[in-house]
Amino acid sequence: MEIVYRPIGYIHSPFTDLRDMPIQPGGRAAAPGKADILPEFVDGLKDLEGFSHVILVYFFHQSLRVDLHVTPFLDSEERGIFATRAPTRPNPIGISVVELKRIEGPRLYFGTIDILDGTPLLDIKPYVPEFDHPKESLIGWLEETGNRMQATESDNRFAQT
Repeated sequence: MEIVYRPIGYIHSPFTDLRDMPIQPGGRAAAPGKADILPEFVDGLKDLEGFSHVILVYFFHQSLRVDLHVTPFLDSEERGIFATRAPTRPNPIGISVVELKRIEGPRLYFGTIDILDGTPLLDIKPYVPEFDHPKESLIGWLEETGNRMQATESDNRFAQT
């Protein structure tokens, strides 16, 4: 089976290098960003302006290797790739929940993002707390990390070698 996706647009941010970028949109280094939607998909933005947050689904375009075990940014222990959000995945797809500030024609403006400039955007989904935020949830090994996400930045551990 072959699965083929094509971008609906491209994400723009001040981050051009994997090093020194935030590891999540709420991190200390996070910065405002935007996405330009390709003309043939702009009509699909209808009614999105009423949502405060969106889920961006994107392609880790600079992730060219696959690691089934990684040491995540918030840990010193090696973990299985599917227990992390690391980019070196069998299918290099990323997700981020971001604040949608405004929409101007084909351009969406976001509060803070953690995504490399030029990243292909595959999909946008509205964030709906009743759907996307279970009242009771467990966060596995991340329980041990405390609240270090705010101060943790990317480094070169997932850069291509």
